[in-house]
Amino acid sequence: DHPILIDQFIENAFEFDVDALCDGEEVFIGGIMQHIEEAGVHSGDSSCVIPPYEVSDAVKKEIETITAKLALELKVIGLINLQFAVKDDKVYVLEVNPRSSRTVPFVSKYSNVPLANIAAQISVGKSLHDFKLKENNFEHYAVKKAVLPFKKFKDEKVFLGPEMKSTGEVMGIDRGVAQAFAKSQLGAGINLPIEGTVFLSVKDNDKEELQQIAQELLELGFKLVATGGTCSYLQEKGLDVQRINKVMEGQPHIVDAMINGEIDLVINTTRKNTQAIADATSIRRQALMNKIPYYTLLTAARAGIQAIRALKNRELDVTPIQEWLNHEGRKVA
Repeated sequence: DHPILIDQFIENAFEFDVDALCDGEEVFIGGIMQHIEEAGVHSGDSSCVIPPYEVSDAVKKEIETITAKLALELKVIGLINLQFAVKDDKVYVLEVNPRSSRTVPFVSKYSNVPLANIAAQISVGKSLHDFKLKENNFEHYAVKKAVLPFKKFKDEKVFLGPEMKSTGEVMGIDRGVAQAFAKSQLGAGINLPIEGTVFLSVKDNDKEELQQIAQELLELGFKLVATGGTCSYLQEKGLDVQRINKVMEGQPHIVDAMINGEIDLVINTTRKNTQAIADATSIRRQALMNKIPYYTLLTAARAGIQAIRALKNRELDVTPIQEWLNHEGRKVA
């Protein structure tokens, strides 16, 4: 007599957010954002890029089509937010929220389209046709980075998951995704190193993907240290990596090295067992206390490395947001 819900998690999928306007007759898509962290991390904690930077035209078109169909079918008047997961070019609808979302200010700043203002006017009788909105063709990227409270809340577990933990967000803008990501990190108080030593420790499922990341770090001139299993795997692949003890293996260990200022960047993914979580917690907590940038997902680590490469290639410049919009032919509000 009662329904049974059967759920399945999509491994290695990327998430997309869409904010759109609907007046019951037409739909205007304000922006499509691609998350940097994998699906499974709350959208409020995941960094995201607008416009999407790694997606086929076919997938983008399907996301737009689904958004329009659902908005009209639901008879939305005003704003609608949708969340999608994409794996192997197959699009899954995760959520449909017939309301404004936390990403509306981000999309509006990027596009110079005041989505909330227009939605309010639509709700009292205006139509989208009255605003003569056009799809933007900007050449710049914007990256939203969540600001997390772990340093102020000492007892909070430093792990990202389906429960939202961020207490704010910042935005970086540039012509390249990597530069925009670097600016967002800087805005969130994260100073990416351009030299030094990187600590690597990842779960077994991530070791194959880590090989490419480690190779890129070596090419950028970094030294690498890693815990036992990760170190052995990378050494077998011919990479120059030095072994360092886990906390449970006794001193001198990785936390000692962090306290001594010997580590400049941390990449640490972990299995969901008690000992692994305990080790990871002490590492991530020490990284926070010593202001060491750290990544807990390889997708974010890849973005961080591209940002480091961008920082080594040229210094970041500062440009008012109005100049980005004005330069590319849109009326500045």
